[in-house]
Amino acid sequence: MLPHQDIVAEISRLPDGPQIGAFFDFDGTVISGYSAFAFIEEQIKRGHLSPRELVELVGAMASFGLGKMGFSAMMLGMAQFLRGVREDSYAAFGRELFESHIARQIYPESRALVDAHLRKGHTVAIISSATPYQVEPAAHDLNIEHVLCTQLEVKKGSFTGAVIRPTCFGPGKVTAAESLVEKFGVDLDQSFFYSDSDDDIQLLERVGNPRPLNPNKKLLAIAENRGWPVRRFGSRGQTQVSNLIRSLLVPASLVGSFLAGLPILALTGSRRDALNFSVSVFADTASALIGLNLKVKGEQHLWSHRPAVFIFNHQSNVDMVIIARLLRRDITGVGKREIRDMPVIGRVMEAAGVVLIDRRNSASAIEAMKPLVDAMRVEGKSVCLSPEGTRAPTIRLADFKKGAFHLAMQAGVPIVPIVIQNSGDVQPKGDFLYHPGTVEVEVLPPIDTSKWSAATIDKHVADVRAMYLRVLEQDPESRKPRASKAVLTDVSAGGARE
Repeated sequence: MLPHQDIVAEISRLPDGPQIGAFFDFDGTVISGYSAFAFIEEQIKRGHLSPRELVELVGAMASFGLGKMGFSAMMLGMAQFLRGVREDSYAAFGRELFESHIARQIYPESRALVDAHLRKGHTVAIISSATPYQVEPAAHDLNIEHVLCTQLEVKKGSFTGAVIRPTCFGPGKVTAAESLVEKFGVDLDQSFFYSDSDDDIQLLERVGNPRPLNPNKKLLAIAENRGWPVRRFGSRGQTQVSNLIRSLLVPASLVGSFLAGLPILALTGSRRDALNFSVSVFADTASALIGLNLKVKGEQHLWSHRPAVFIFNHQSNVDMVIIARLLRRDITGVGKREIRDMPVIGRVMEAAGVVLIDRRNSASAIEAMKPLVDAMRVEGKSVCLSPEGTRAPTIRLADFKKGAFHLAMQAGVPIVPIVIQNSGDVQPKGDFLYHPGTVEVEVLPPIDTSKWSAATIDKHVADVRAMYLRVLEQDPESRKPRASKAVLTDVSAGGARE
């Protein structure tokens, strides 16, 4: 059960095999906006660009945008600012920037397109006028092996200020695509190119299946004239007022839902009934505010064995709403200590019985979680937590910690894995805004822990994580292209480095 099936329906009907190429532009197509802006903004923050250099850089970009300067000349001007910089340090900078900024700009729909082509064994490549330092971290995250882009000259480990020609722009993108024909037998007449810009018209015309995504005005007019299918993705990009309002109201709904349970506490004296009421109100209210729809497979496993330790993969802040909506009652959880410092919300979470732990101190974390064993054994409550410990910057599954597994063993309860496919579509890590959307969830059957022991815990953790990888299709077998593997390539045949 994978998301965005309507978007990938065309691909699922295609033949398998590397003869079909699936080429993606990067800026505006794979990601919303332009990665260069993120690089410039961060370089300004870090003091890597002086005011004079910034003016010159913006001037070169403006001249290119107005048609007064060619792409290669613009890139040559920009490359001057990197002269003498170590390539490895700049590559590390690019990886940092991907995790902190660019990862959340990836269109979920574009990710689905990439995954669908990979599952068919097609030759998937990013063909971009950007540099490898902008593109390669995202390509790695998307499991794309071929990156063909504009290369900067490097000698003795440092940039020289020169640009390798031909650059990967306009006809240079056609040259890049044709290099895949020679190396991997790609048939361009059967291939796809996804792009947002009329700058890419040469390659769009060269492939058999041009696919404008989020097209600019000129490309939209061309596509309508030629009958090319057009798609627009609204899941990333400009901030809408409605999304801003819903994002401000969701935290408020947590407080309001807690207050709504106080009359029940006052009238019945039952803290448990009051909390159950508040959790249900929060789950439904927050879901309505966000515009969150859930498609749940295996819902019966949420109720068949309670109490239990419910574990989930953590992609987004919206996971809290999803878990509340799924589990509804008689639950408690584990959160990071930093939540305690959040005004009002921290107090609400603690009052609700959430255990806040210091993830940097494993000994104190284990001690803080001991009351949860009694909550399950004595009170019959279930516990929910993420074995990843924190949200990953992308949808790739992080390593699992052992706390949840030890907890289940000590309490003598089963573990119930909840696999969340795409909550990052609704709110990626690092983004304040919620976006309306549908999240796919699969609840796996309860796992008996009665025969587990400390000596075998590592194997159990690995086995459960493997279940997640299979459902998410992130295990090597499901993600591996059917075509033979090849090394990362670029548009230049060589000479970029010495």
